[in-house]
Amino acid sequence: MSTQLMKKLAVALLMALMMGGLAACDNQGPAEEAGENIDESMEDAGERLEEMGDNIEDAAEN
Repeated sequence: MSTQLMKKLAVALLMALMMGGLAACDNQGPAEEAGENIDESMEDAGERLEEMGDNIEDAAEN
């Protein structure tokens, strides 16, 4: 085998291993999923409170 071919194979293998490592990072554990759910719930609650405040303000003006 030529040195140039071996270098290309080594680079290809390294890239394949790196891509596999990146793919593994996409998997979320239960704590991360729970954290995202809490964040979404808090955001929804904040939006609802803001809507309630707007409704109260509108009612007070009328």
